[in-house]
Amino acid sequence: MALTELETRITSAVETIGPGVASVESLRVGRRRGYGPFAQPSQASAVVIDPKGLLITNQHVVDQAAQLRVHLSDGTELAGEVLGGDPVTDVAVVKVEADGLPSVRLGASEELRVGQIVLAIGNALGLPGGPTVSTGVVSALGRPLPGSDFIFEGLIQTDAAINPGNSGGPLADLSGAVVGINTAMVPFAQGVGFAIPIHAVRRIADELRQKGRVIRPWIGVSVAELRPEVARQYNLEPHSGLLVAETVPRSPAHRGGLRAGDVITRLGPFEVRKVRDLLEALSKFPVGADAELAFRRRTTMHTTSVPLEENPELGQTAE
Repeated sequence: MALTELETRITSAVETIGPGVASVESLRVGRRRGYGPFAQPSQASAVVIDPKGLLITNQHVVDQAAQLRVHLSDGTELAGEVLGGDPVTDVAVVKVEADGLPSVRLGASEELRVGQIVLAIGNALGLPGGPTVSTGVVSALGRPLPGSDFIFEGLIQTDAAINPGNSGGPLADLSGAVVGINTAMVPFAQGVGFAIPIHAVRRIADELRQKGRVIRPWIGVSVAELRPEVARQYNLEPHSGLLVAETVPRSPAHRGGLRAGDVITRLGPFEVRKVRDLLEALSKFPVGADAELAFRRRTTMHTTSVPLEENPELGQTAE
C-alpha cells in the first residue's frame, strides 16, 4: 500500500529522529515514617544532542535520583551522570561514557507557527518495543503551565499525545528536527501537552554544560500581575506594571528603596507588564550589572539603581 505524501514525511521524520531518542530509568531512595526505606523507580525519555555522550532530558526526571540508567536506541544500557539541571526551565543535561552516538538535529522553535504539524516521541508509559510516536499540531505558543509554580512561560502547547514517560523526549517537526522538549501533560484535560522550545533548551543546556548550573540575575522581589481584579483593589490601571508584594530584606530591590505596594514599570530599557517581562528583562543583564528600575509609589514615579546579584536560591520564584 503506497503512503500518502504526508504519511511519507511523518515516517521519514520518525526514522530520522528515532536513533537519537533514549529512555531513562531513574531510581530514588527515601524513607517513610513507620515503613522504613523505599526505592521508587521511574521511566522517562531523553534526546542525544552530542555524539560524545551528551543528552537532554527534564530536570524533574533526574531530580534526587540515586541512580540513572540510559537505554540507547540500539539497546545499549549505560550509567548516566547529571552534569547539571535547572528547575526553572525543567532542563537537565546527562552524560554517558560513549562516543559516536546518533544525535538529533535541533530546529528553529522561533519559526514555529500555530497549526503546524508536530510529532511527540518518547518512552510513553514505559512500554517495551521502542519509542512511541504521536502526531498533532502546535496549538499555541508562549504558554504558561497551568496550575504550577513553574515560572517559565514560553511553552509550546500541542495536542500531540504526551503521556507519563514522554517527559524529556523530543517534539519534532516534519523535517525530523527537534523543536521542543516535552515536559508535561495536563491530567484533567484532553489534548493539552506542553514542550519547552528548543531555542531556550539550547541556551540553558550550554550553560549547564559549562557551569553545571544556570546563573540568573536576582533583585529580590515577589510580584503580582495587575490583572483587572487585582488592579481594582489597588485603584490602579490594569496591566500597568507589576505590584510588589514583598521585598527580601537586604536584597538589591530592598537596598534600592522598593517596598511592598510599589508598582514596577520598567527595568533598564524594557517595559514591564507581566512576570514574563521581568524575567526576560533580567535575562538581558549579567550578574554584577547595575540596572535602572522605574516604579510608581502611589501617584509618583521614581527611578533607582539596582545592582543585580546572583539568585541565592536556584529556582526560587521571587525575581
